Amino acid sequence: MALPQIDADAPEFVRSRVNLASARLGAEALVCSDDFFADKSRMLNPDAAVFIPGKYDTNGKWMDGWESRRKRVPGHDWCVVRLATPGSIEGLDLDTSHFTGNFPPAASVEGCLLKPGVDPDEHTRWQPLLPARNLLGNRHHYFDIETPGTWSHLRVNLFPDGGLARLRVYGTPAFDPKDLDIDGYTDLIAALNGGTIVATNNEHFGLASSLLLPGRGVNMGDGWETRRRREPGNDWCIIALARPGTIDNIEVDTCHFKGNYPDRCSIQATSAAAGTRESLITQSMFWPVLLPEQKLDMDRQHFFREQILSHAPITHVRLNIFPDGGVSRLRLRGKPA
Repeated sequence: MALPQIDADAPEFVRSRVNLASARLGAEALVCSDDFFADKSRMLNPDAAVFIPGKYDTNGKWMDGWESRRKRVPGHDWCVVRLATPGSIEGLDLDTSHFTGNFPPAASVEGCLLKPGVDPDEHTRWQPLLPARNLLGNRHHYFDIETPGTWSHLRVNLFPDGGLARLRVYGTPAFDPKDLDIDGYTDLIAALNGGTIVATNNEHFGLASSLLLPGRGVNMGDGWETRRRREPGNDWCIIALARPGTIDNIEVDTCHFKGNYPDRCSIQATSAAAGTRESLITQSMFWPVLLPEQKLDMDRQHFFREQILSHAPITHVRLNIFPDGGVSRLRLRGKPA
């Protein structure tokens, strides 16, 4: 797994919104005009695209993305994607990493909103989200989306053919605060509900965004893991809740982390007005305690309820791990305010 590195020039929506086209969250490439050279499903892999010299399959050079054959007839190639969950869209990343002489010169994106369980067919009416825009090889292409609305499916058009390493769709899931689990609670930081990572001091071995994924970690690389700390202090991560709310129970899962799990953890929380990432980092050091320091064990789900301190509705939390290490998942189950 190659960790996706956010480049310094990436727009704010890359850091502050959920990738609704992530296969890890449940997005799926349903159908396409052609994927002769590289399967359409690879385009939704949340990991960074890789290039493997000398790797070929029966159809030619193996590429990490969606790639159609060279078009010899009129028209263009396209792919229909079902998003992980319906949501509003703030921005796109059309990533042509490692596609050089085989990238599409241009691309456009359309969207639609269908009922749950229904996928597009030949009668579906598509709405333009991104008009045809020029692309270059081996680079990210970030586009703001200004079309309001909620979308369940996208159609990506390549003009006329070629390869797209990754499609990333940054937006906000259509989370209904009244849609609670059977016990009356919901995970207020789940990525599928709209929880997002604001900042972290280190994610050398694993991305902090993994904390918010569904299910348990599949291996040690599927979690937030910091480097070995050689100086005083502790590592931390700041998370924005999908909606303001109160927390009833907390799960800290160290699945697969055995010789490198944190010794202890604590959580601070606050109701924060809109602010910059830098200001939230500074303020977070002084936020009230939500969960006092708790001892952790290796490769285990830790559940806390009675240990949670009384609190008003919150919007942000800071997870502290002492002194460093890896956590697979974090759940903050409660009720939206």
